Amino acid sequence: MIALLIVAHGNLGDSLIQCATFVLGNRPEALENLDLSACEDPADMLARARAKVAELDQGEGVLVLTDVYGATPCNTVCKVIASNSVEAISGVNLPMLLKALTYRDQGMARLVEKAVSGGQAGIINIQSEPTCG
Repeated sequence: MIALLIVAHGNLGDSLIQCATFVLGNRPEALENLDLSACEDPADMLARARAKVAELDQGEGVLVLTDVYGATPCNTVCKVIASNSVEAISGVNLPMLLKALTYRDQGMARLVEKAVSGGQAGIINIQSEPTCG
């Protein structure tokens, strides 16, 4: 199984894990978060991220989900994904996480494809939907 790591500002990662746990009925295994504060030393952030990836990898790799492209958590993750077994996606949201949890036994390429499409498909202008209201 491909492990999942959410690297984000504040408690976003923990909140997403709590939401996914509620939706699924139990906490998924091999799913962790790492909150990185912009106030920390970049070398410490990088060391924490590398250690967490190494801890999570069960032999099939780790998909890292981060919040804002170009922000501190994402920039830190960019330095971790040099490994062939680590991929990363920015813009994490709950639909993306749920899709990732569903497809992580189908290989990294399929997992990345499904997580990205799930995150994008989860963004909907509710007022334009005929079933709303």
